[in-house]
Parts: sequence; structure tokens; C-alpha cells
Amino acid sequence: MQRLLTVANRLPVTINKRKGKFSFTPSVGGLATALSSFKETHENFWLGSSNIPSERLTGADTKSIKKILSSKYGSYPVFLSRKTLEKHYQGFCNKTLWPLFHYFIQYTEFDKITWETYRNVNRKFCDAVAAVAKKGDVIWIHDYHLMLLPQMLRERIPDARIGFFLHTPFPAFDVFRMLPWRKDIIEGLLGADLIGFHQYDYANHFLDCVQFLMGYEQKMGLLTTNDRVVKVDAFPIGIDYQKFSTDVKEPFVVKEMEKLKSQIGDRKVILSIDRLDYSKGILKRLKAFDSFIDKYPEYKKKVSLFLVAVPSRSNIEHYRMLKKSLDESVGRVNGKHGEIDWTPVVYMHQSLPYKTLIALYGLSDIALITPLRDGMNLIAKEFIATKTDGRGVLILSEMAGAAKEMGEALIINPNDNEEIVEAIKEALEMDEDEQVERNLFMQERIRRYDVMKWAGDFLDNIHKTKEIQKEMYSRKLAGKLRSKLISDYSESMNRLVLLDYDGTLVPITSTPQRAKPDDDVLRLMKELSGTPGNKVVLISGRDRKTLDEWLGGLNIDMIAGHGAWFKLNGKEWKSIEHMDTSWIDEIRPVLEQYVDRTSGSFIEEKDFSLVWHYRNANPQLASIRVAELKDDLTRLLANLDVGILEGNKVVEIKNESINKGRASMRFVKGKRWDFIMAIGDDRTDEDVFRALPRKANTIKVGMGPSESKFILDGSAEVRRLIKDMNSSLKKRRAPQKH
Repeated sequence: MQRLLTVANRLPVTINKRKGKFSFTPSVGGLATALSSFKETHENFWLGSSNIPSERLTGADTKSIKKILSSKYGSYPVFLSRKTLEKHYQGFCNKTLWPLFHYFIQYTEFDKITWETYRNVNRKFCDAVAAVAKKGDVIWIHDYHLMLLPQMLRERIPDARIGFFLHTPFPAFDVFRMLPWRKDIIEGLLGADLIGFHQYDYANHFLDCVQFLMGYEQKMGLLTTNDRVVKVDAFPIGIDYQKFSTDVKEPFVVKEMEKLKSQIGDRKVILSIDRLDYSKGILKRLKAFDSFIDKYPEYKKKVSLFLVAVPSRSNIEHYRMLKKSLDESVGRVNGKHGEIDWTPVVYMHQSLPYKTLIALYGLSDIALITPLRDGMNLIAKEFIATKTDGRGVLILSEMAGAAKEMGEALIINPNDNEEIVEAIKEALEMDEDEQVERNLFMQERIRRYDVMKWAGDFLDNIHKTKEIQKEMYSRKLAGKLRSKLISDYSESMNRLVLLDYDGTLVPITSTPQRAKPDDDVLRLMKELSGTPGNKVVLISGRDRKTLDEWLGGLNIDMIAGHGAWFKLNGKEWKSIEHMDTSWIDEIRPVLEQYVDRTSGSFIEEKDFSLVWHYRNANPQLASIRVAELKDDLTRLLANLDVGILEGNKVVEIKNESINKGRASMRFVKGKRWDFIMAIGDDRTDEDVFRALPRKANTIKVGMGPSESKFILDGSAEVRRLIKDMNSSLKKRRAPQKH
């Protein structure tokens, strides 16, 4: 049975110590419930920090706690000091990451000391996981407290199956870039095989940040890093629908509802329940209720707002200020509208027992859920699940992740006071048939994609991502595959070697002029091209003048402009065929406009093509400009034999008949080659891979989808391969000593 290691900030067990003895209370939560459903297919093991500071424990205490947690609760504790807990959780997590990720920039603190603590805590978790992890385990890391852990574990356990899920929003790049340690966070997350978010908006924000900070490209959510493929996807977390829809009918809950109903009478109940947090918009919804009574006084004594604010992070200043403001606001609204026999706002600053909460859900006519920013918001789903008779109205903020799934609710802008007021009125006046119809759609959706389905989907996708990686790795030119290729090369007599230049023989640079070959490249190419039986062809998108200047002294044939020109060794350049270039003067002004609008981009003009380079431009802006440019060019070039080619951070406009594949066939045909090898790094080289005979050894530089047989990590690996090929032939030809 496969083991699932769940790694979260806290254990699913609360530990108490009284008179030297320990007691253990399991936590009730969606995640614990979800993972318990996998007990038949996975052995579940949970790692998290203990709620008791380490300085309160003796060595014997920690040993005893570990033993009990492991044997009875399938858990493993990470012990942290009080000071560390404060700087990690109260500090970096909730004074930096939480406000930043929820767009509350004014509350965000950037403190190097708490950052160092955050990193150290992630290291402690890494040590703890590494100590218990076994080969084949699935490691599932949760939330913003542990965003550095995936990469730390990747370095310790390279072949581990690692998933990461973020339970908060992930901000847009313009917000995330404010974090001084932004690149560290991204690198930390990219250690995972699968990175999950509640919604595609958050996933796309993350992908934008990766592109801008790391330069990695993605296709259909698959990120190609230097050495791995990482999947990024959306998995909207659900609830235990069956539990909520069943428990609302329990005798205790029904009795609790009847008790509350006898106190309320015929009044309608609007329920507001949240953790006391500035991201939840509690003050704004209280203001909206105040405005509602002002605007529609006929509802006085006919409706009450049950406002439950669950205590949270009370030792952080912003939360203490929020509590004070809320207390004052509730007093003001009740003082303004209240009467002897009617309290407009029933205010509870406390945590409610589970069954009392279910009773409140079942009793309430309206749920008013108006967060200013929320990753998901499961209260909305829980409320709808309890409405077994279909009656009840959900008013939901469009800023909650749940709004993407619950479009039948009354969706409002939480910053629009008037819109909330009108939504309350609409909810109170909505007829029962419409309530039932709206709720049935939402119930079916959240019943079908419940918390168990969510967890199952995530785990399935970790395995699928590993299969994709395995397929990629199976094509990596290493070990026996590499040895066989070198052996085939040294044993053959007639060899054709087709090499791209940029990104293949030399790394990609910020500007084309910086990619001049160094002595190592020239030496390797000289030896490769000087070997009897070798035909070496350089196939590049560069212009003829640059190739002559840089590589003209070598014994090689060259193709320039992606196939527009060819030059046999020692001969003159020739064009493959006559090309019409009259379109260039028409298109150049278009590209110049895009250069003016896209800082960091520039135009490269070749004999038969124009190239727009955007490597140094802002990736977010560049992606928009690329789409716009392609759209403009498609219309302008509609009736011409001219095509648009996307390369590595470039858009090239050239004659359709020009491509590297067609040019390479000039050298393949007419001779019986017993060894063919082609190496390239971008989309233009795919034409070569497709054109060559099936026996050819085609090699893609860098991870990612390709028509090639093999993959190499980078230009340094290409050089090592050529060096080993050269060495292999030398050894083969060296006279044997007897």
C-alpha cells in the first residue's frame, strides 16, 4: 500500500499538558476528512508542528509525544520554540504572505529576520520529512507556511513524488513582485511535481510570475524548467457534502434549530459567519446591513443579522484594531435601529460547536458572505449543503474563489455598498421556487465535486505528472542511450551532423551579438568537422555575415536565415530559390510600432525575413504584444506567401517556403549516410527533426514537447557529447599496443 505523507503547518491533533500528563484532541477539518477517505488505498501519515512550544517539553516528553502520535494518530510532530513559532506563523506568514496574497499591501511587512525564521522552519520540516520518508511515498505539502519546502525536499530526495497545494489566493505579478524574496518562493514551489490552486486565475498569476522571474515557458499548464516538467493546475477544494446534508437532520441539530426559532419568532435570519480577519469584509457587510435598514425601514423587526466573528490572531495589531472597530460598529447599529423587542445585530465573538453551526446554517434564510479576497470560502458551500429542502439564498462576493463554481448565488462586488443592499432585498423577496431552482444546481455541483473528489483528483494528477516526467526522462540522452549513440557514431563511416547554433552550441543570450563562440566551441567544432567521414552542417537562423565572421574558418557547411541561404565549405553563399522581399518594407513599420510599445524589444532584419526579439521585455506585456502582433500580421499577410514563425522569445516573418527542415534535406539526399545526428533547441528545429529519416538521431536541447528521439539538458551537455564523440573516434583509431 502506498504511503501518503501530508505536510501542513499544524498537526491534525491538539496536544494539552496538565499536571505533567498529555491529552490529545483530534481536529475536525475538511482536509483531515478528505485524506481519511484514502485509508483503503494509502497509508496516511501527517507531519506538522506541535502546538506546544519546545521549551515546555523535556526530552522524555518529546519521545512520549512522538510515540503516541505515531501509534494512535498516524502523525509526526515538528517541535518549534515559542520565539520561532511567533516569528514564523505570526511574523512572516501572517504579517507578510497573508496580507500580500490577499492584496492588503498596507498591512504587509518586509522583515529580513522573520524571513530567515521562515526559511529555517522550512528546513526543519525538510529534516522531519526526510527522516520518515520512504521510497515511493507521495508527499503532499499544504499552504503558504511551507512554500520553500518542495525544493528543499527535491534536493534531499531527488526522485520524490511531491505535490503542493495553496489554500489562499496567489496574487498577480504586480503585487507579488513587491516581495523581496519573490524568486526564492518561486524556486521553492518549483521543487514540486504538481502545484495546485483553487482557481485558474491564481494558477495563471503563478505562471506569469514564473515566466517573468525564471523565464520558463509553459504549455497547457506544463512548465518546462531546466531539468524537469512541473504541472500547474486548478483544483477547487470541496466539502464533505454528505456529512453536512445529513447532520442538519440530526435530532440534536433539529432541536437546536427549534430552540433558536422560538427565540427569533417569525423574523428572517441573515447569517454572517467568518474568522475575524480584515480580508473577510465584515465591517463592509455590517455597513451594508445598516444601509439596508435605512433604505427599507419596512423590514425593521422583520429581519436580524446573526454576525459570528470567530477569534483569530488576536496578538497581531491589525486584528485587535479590527475587533475594536467591529465591537463599536455593532453597538452603533444596534443603538441606532434597535428596539426593546428587537436586536438588529446578534453579535457573537466566539467559535461555535459544530452542531450549533449546522443548526445556524439550517435556520438561516440568507447567508451573507462578502470577503474582499478569499481563496475559496467553504462556508458558502456548507450553507448550501444544509439546505435539504432547497430554501435559502446565498449572497456571495465575486472575490471569493467559490463564486466561480456557485454562479446561481446572488454574486456581488463586496466594495459596492448599494449592490449588497439590493441583494439583501432581492434575497428576502425571492420566491421559494426560484430559491430551490438555484440551490439545486449548486448542490449537485458541490455534491459531485466534494472534498474526497478534490483530494483524489490532486493525487491522480501527481501520478500523471510523474508519468509525463518519466516519458521525458526515458528520452534523456544518458547512460546506455548515450553510450550507444557514441558507439554508433564511432563505428560508422559516413556521418552527417546537423547542428543549430543559439541555444545548442552556445546558451541563449539577452542580445544576439553576445553569443559569439568561445575557444571551446571553436576547438570542438574544428575537431568534429576535421574528422574523416564527417559532414558537419550548421543550420542557424542567423544572417550570413555573422556566421562567416564567427565560424567561417571552420571546415563546415552552413545554412543561414532558417534555410534561406546555404554555403558549402569553401564556396560562396547561395539562396535556395528566388525570394520576393517586397513585403518587408510594408511590414517593417508595423514591427517598429511594436518596438515603440514594448520596452526592451528590438528588430533584427535579415535578407529574407524580419525578426522581432522580445527576450528583454516584460513577459506579461510581451505575451499580450505577441498575440496582438500575430493577429495584425495574419491580416496583413493573408494573400502573400509569407508566414509567421515563433521561436525562442522571437517572432520571425519570412517566406513560407523557408524552413530548416527543407534546407536540411539538401544534405540528406544523394548520399548513403550510415549515421545522422541533428541537435536543436526550439520550434524551428522541429522542422528538421520531422524531415529526417526515422533512423536519424534527433536531439532536443531542453525539456518540453518535441518530435526528437532524445533530450539533452543544455548547451553544456551538447558540448560534452561532441567532446566524447571526438574522443571515442580518437581511441578507436589509436594504434593498439601489444
